[in-house]
Amino acid sequence: MAQSRDIKYINREFDDFREQLVEFSKTYFPDTYNDFSPTSPGMMFMEMAAYVGDILAFYQDTQLQETFLTHAKDPKNLFNLAYMMGYRPRTTGISEVDISITQVVDASLTYSPDFTQAAKINAKGTIISSDSSNTSFFIPKPVDFNFSSSYDPTTVTINSLDGSNRPTQFNLIKKVKAISGKIEQTTFTIDSSEKFKTITLSDSNIVQVISVIDSEGNEYTEVPFLGQDTVYLDETNSSSDAKDVPYVLTLKKVPRRFVTRFRSNGNLDIQFGAGATGEDDSVILPDATTIGNATNQGSLNHNGVGTVDKSYDPTNFTYSKAYGIAPSNTTLTVTYLKGGGVNANVPANTLTAATVSGTNINNLSFNNDEPAKGGRDGDTVEELRENSLRAFNEQNRAVTLQDYTVRALSLPSQYGSIAKAFVIQDQLTNTNTTDSIVDNNPLALSLYVLAYNNNSNLINASQTLKSNLKTYLKNYMILSDSINIKDAFVVNIGIKYEIITRPSYASRDVILNCNNEISDYFKINKRNINQPINLSEIFTLLDKVKGVQTVQKVEVLNKQGGDYSEYAYDVKGATRDNVVYPSYDPCIFEVKYPNKDIEGRVINI
Repeated sequence: MAQSRDIKYINREFDDFREQLVEFSKTYFPDTYNDFSPTSPGMMFMEMAAYVGDILAFYQDTQLQETFLTHAKDPKNLFNLAYMMGYRPRTTGISEVDISITQVVDASLTYSPDFTQAAKINAKGTIISSDSSNTSFFIPKPVDFNFSSSYDPTTVTINSLDGSNRPTQFNLIKKVKAISGKIEQTTFTIDSSEKFKTITLSDSNIVQVISVIDSEGNEYTEVPFLGQDTVYLDETNSSSDAKDVPYVLTLKKVPRRFVTRFRSNGNLDIQFGAGATGEDDSVILPDATTIGNATNQGSLNHNGVGTVDKSYDPTNFTYSKAYGIAPSNTTLTVTYLKGGGVNANVPANTLTAATVSGTNINNLSFNNDEPAKGGRDGDTVEELRENSLRAFNEQNRAVTLQDYTVRALSLPSQYGSIAKAFVIQDQLTNTNTTDSIVDNNPLALSLYVLAYNNNSNLINASQTLKSNLKTYLKNYMILSDSINIKDAFVVNIGIKYEIITRPSYASRDVILNCNNEISDYFKINKRNINQPINLSEIFTLLDKVKGVQTVQKVEVLNKQGGDYSEYAYDVKGATRDNVVYPSYDPCIFEVKYPNKDIEGRVINI
């Protein structure tokens, strides 16, 4: 927590000013005035001047204090400082919850679900909670019961049977995210074009702007800053790996764009660019084909020589379409989301009444098995300070090896699931045949990745997934960085151990508990690429199991071929001081089938 300090800019108070005024009068007007008693008229004027000086000094100190993030107290100043540090203040926090959507469909002639009856629910369906808050939730993405994958499975259960125990109806179950909030709309009439036009949404608990569309149907896209002219775009994946990677990630240029900024009172400012439709930017922007020509308009000096080394004012670029087209002579329709807060954390089993649209939306039921979480009020003063300092260090850029790992794992799941990521420094060789010098590139990185299959086992990432990851990382990489996306190696292993049990404990139960502990220890979501296996930890883990007297032996075996990985690994050769080390080439140890790959045995003393 930031320490409270009282900053003094000039360190002058009422007594200091009065004393200096008295000393000034005694020094320069000794014969004119010499009555400095508290009740004299002269002292009255001196104290009035000291009072004014004290007030001015106070405001001067306060204004100085408000320029420091760690000491500012005015919310307006804190918001400005937060944005300057790269942090977007939160005025409200939305809650999220998993909604179970169940549809009852008939059985087909082959006694399997009739997927021709499966529903397709459009996005932005609303659900109202049945508790006293009557909080509104909505489903942000479309729901397709015909589609099933590892990250978006459709669970099928039997609903009813006939007299011959053959299914007549099935339950199709989807789990989707629902977000608290209500979608609102408002319009703004824009007359003549205005550079960096700003409009204000005057509402409470605004979460975000969903869309801005003008009367001609042109859509404006939100960007982090007006200088960014590209955004991510989803395209349906038509390749063979579409089931695992449903969307292809591409970059799209957006000449019409805007940025948003919250005010301390909860209102939201929307700012557009400076370009006006139809204006010619060539007058103020350099043209690569004509710059430096003596005949080029605007580049001719008094001697008629081309100004190839002319300095172009960078502020000129802010008054061009490079910062987006400003709306003019149109009506903007702004759709935004509002809601959230602590009251949005509704209890379980309260989200049952929904209003949705789509096809085959019959026999649907909704429920939240768990309470909603995440709803909160806006940032406090201390949270603004601490979050702003944190955001300044993050800078939303990939700089360190850890930054690249986090960014790779942050790839949204609709573009494919990155299960594991590991980054090391690489060396690239310059293969340019026209250059006799071959250099190493110290800025090249190798990003080793793996993905999950439907059974949550590790597999190589598909080409589409790698392409999506490459596109996603482009907006975060430093220009001089180079990155190679590669497949890490999967080494499948098995565990064999021997224990001595305590008297009066059933060997079967002890072995089962030991297997469960080892299986939990080797869960793939807890393992990382190039993470060694510490056998001493497994010994300690088994020693803590009830009924285990002594752990005699723990052995790691390589499982290779068939249903296992194709890569063989010399486990014994890689073991030093009870630690199994990974290979030089990045790899990960995986217990693929815990039920059969973990074997325990009880021996007698």
